Amino acid sequence: MSEILIRTHGLTKRYGDTAVVDNLNLEIKGGEIFGFLGPNGAGKTTTIRMLTGLLEPSEGQAFICGYDIAREAAQAKGMLAYVPDQPKLYGKLTAKEFLRLVSALYRIPKEMAEERAKQLLSMFGLWERADELLEGYSHGMRQKVVLAAALIHQPRVILLDEPTVGLDPASARLLKDVLQEMARQGAAVFLSTHILEIAERMCDRVGILKEGKLIAQGSPDELRQMVGFSGESLEDIFLELTGGHETAELIKSLEGNNE
Repeated sequence: MSEILIRTHGLTKRYGDTAVVDNLNLEIKGGEIFGFLGPNGAGKTTTIRMLTGLLEPSEGQAFICGYDIAREAAQAKGMLAYVPDQPKLYGKLTAKEFLRLVSALYRIPKEMAEERAKQLLSMFGLWERADELLEGYSHGMRQKVVLAAALIHQPRVILLDEPTVGLDPASARLLKDVLQEMARQGAAVFLSTHILEIAERMCDRVGILKEGKLIAQGSPDELRQMVGFSGESLEDIFLELTGGHETAELIKSLEGNNE
């Protein structure tokens, strides 16, 4: 049986009287790709930031590979990789230099670090431009460098916030293949996305967040059973559970009136 690599217990984040994330309980195993879905403002990014230790919860706990991210931060962070939706890089470094810096932070031996950097940059189609300054890279290229940096220490947990933003279709497909391979090797992949088609094709399970509360989780088939649909897309299920179908129907009716 696969080990639980990501676990939250009563994870809560409040700002004043408003609970942005409310009593979140999750368990994600090694070898699993878990999609985290929800409308804008549902609390997805806040959850990920708490899982990485960048944001302190108001209540509850988060564990990475059994380590409490608040009390055992060094051990937990050594096991995870985080890819934000808006990557920030040192523009005056080259891609090679940036990966060397990240490798040094994780204390990867120099020779091994150089080998992994070449492998990852080649895989993302960046090796030929690896000596160019990052400030000259496009957003999509920067995103690839961040992904390479996230994978260089071979993490057991990968947290991604809207990872396909700025990627062309070929790069998005490559990312999908890379994440599926990481999962096959036993990593737990946790990703938030607005692109429900990606979640449906890539994820073993999904969780749906609404106003900070986890309102449903399971495989796409389990969610279909939950809402009483059969053969419907994950988008239809998402809209049904979050109330978005009402907005969709209103838009359709307005479009019909304008014809």
